[in-house]
Amino acid sequence: MSTKEELIQALYPEDILSVAKDLTEGEVKLLKQLNDLLEEKYRDSINEHWINATEPEDYFEELGKLNYFNNPLLFEGREDARTPSQLFQFFMSYTVAKFDVSLATLLGVHQGLGHNAFLFGGSKEQVAYYIPKLQSHELRTCFALTEPEHGSDVAGGLETTAKKEGDKWIINGAKKWIGGANVADVIPVFAVDVETGKPKGFIIEPNQEGVDIDVIQHKIALRIVPNTNIKLNNVVVTEDKRLQNINSFKDIAKVLYSTRAGVAYMATGAMAGALRATKDYVTKRKQFGKEISKYQLIQEKLAMMQGNLAQAMATCAQLARMQAKGEYDEVATSTAKMMNALRLRESVAMGRGITGGNGILAAEYDIARFFSDAEAVFTYEGTHEINALVIGRFITGDSAFI
Repeated sequence: MSTKEELIQALYPEDILSVAKDLTEGEVKLLKQLNDLLEEKYRDSINEHWINATEPEDYFEELGKLNYFNNPLLFEGREDARTPSQLFQFFMSYTVAKFDVSLATLLGVHQGLGHNAFLFGGSKEQVAYYIPKLQSHELRTCFALTEPEHGSDVAGGLETTAKKEGDKWIINGAKKWIGGANVADVIPVFAVDVETGKPKGFIIEPNQEGVDIDVIQHKIALRIVPNTNIKLNNVVVTEDKRLQNINSFKDIAKVLYSTRAGVAYMATGAMAGALRATKDYVTKRKQFGKEISKYQLIQEKLAMMQGNLAQAMATCAQLARMQAKGEYDEVATSTAKMMNALRLRESVAMGRGITGGNGILAAEYDIARFFSDAEAVFTYEGTHEINALVIGRFITGDSAFI
């Protein structure tokens, strides 16, 4: 039977700063189960799914079977805890992203944004009803905030409206880039109360009258993720389906801040995936009579990719420590997201360059998938520029958003 240290070495040989050593034995065992599931069930088909823009049909159900919110393995030695550790959550996101960024994004949308919209935004009754079903994957959710004309400025530019009529709300508007809305059971939709001008959250189902959903086509990144447009035409929502604790953009921002760290985690895992894909290539590819891994220029780029990854892992580990203490700091999470996504973009470019012309072949070589998906990670959960402005406001005391 393998020791914890042996399992960590097998799972994360790139962890040169030994970040994973603080995981518990139970956490490592569950991460191995996760890794085995990904490798054994989806490795042979993942590039095909990316090319064809299809999600493995049983992926969501298989993840649910891992019981990653409540698995007893996660509470061995920490019996007083009520939730999985933040370090485990980092490595779970990291492990999936190391395999594929689209699959990590699908997980993050459900586990992070969608789940936390109900957890933070719901009443006690709503939390009691929805959270167990979301955690077990009995229900699937997403997060409908971004609009066709409003992304970074959505805090002050939300155009979707909610009008109160008796004990019902009438929702009108449109959403864009909503990942997985077409396969969700429940969708948290954010709209402005026309009477107060403040945003509120509503629970909508895809098959409701007045809800029209279509999948966005021709993406160059995250092709496995079914990003959607949602049109809302006089959609009726009863008061009991209003998320009772979403009454301002500050309430919505709590969800965003709590999950922005997850994007930093995904960016880091994607760096590890790109490094693995590049290493696998260079140790097999021969040019001028020997494997290209034996050339100095190749090793220098691999060293840079490893260095970027080590720094990103250290940042994520510290962010996990902060959040374990309840310190959900927007400057810290924005810094982690901005820098890790930037280093990811740099790393995949080096990996793509090392692999030459073969690096643009998505069917045969994994690096093409990581290279393309890095562009989406660079943009979502706050663009590089928007996160920079969050940090800049902290440094100077001046807001430069407008």
